[in-house]
Amino acid sequence: MFKVRYKIWLEDDAPIFGDGLYELLQRVEQFGSISRASQVMKMSYREAWGRIHEAENRLRTKLLYKHAGGEMGGGAELTPAAKELMAKYRKFREGVDMSIARLFNESFRQ
Repeated sequence: MFKVRYKIWLEDDAPIFGDGLYELLQRVEQFGSISRASQVMKMSYREAWGRIHEAENRLRTKLLYKHAGGEMGGGAELTPAAKELMAKYRKFREGVDMSIARLFNESFRQ
């Protein structure tokens, strides 16, 4: 048995948003922290923040609200724009997944 694998992303001249940034934002939402999200994904905080910052610049929209550290520590939360982008990307991915599955199921039945 084999699997069909593919990658999709949004880009202008270079990739802006894809599965990696989607997962990173999911983790930020889950943990309320870029630092914790980056640890779980085994990347540096600097890389995680750089990817988010680059996407914000290229999308021309804020993806995170950052809260400065202090007694309770810092944190981050997704903006409404980030949540909308993620919902649209998730729906798009689901449609692509279903289309590929349907195409391969039909082609191997004949």
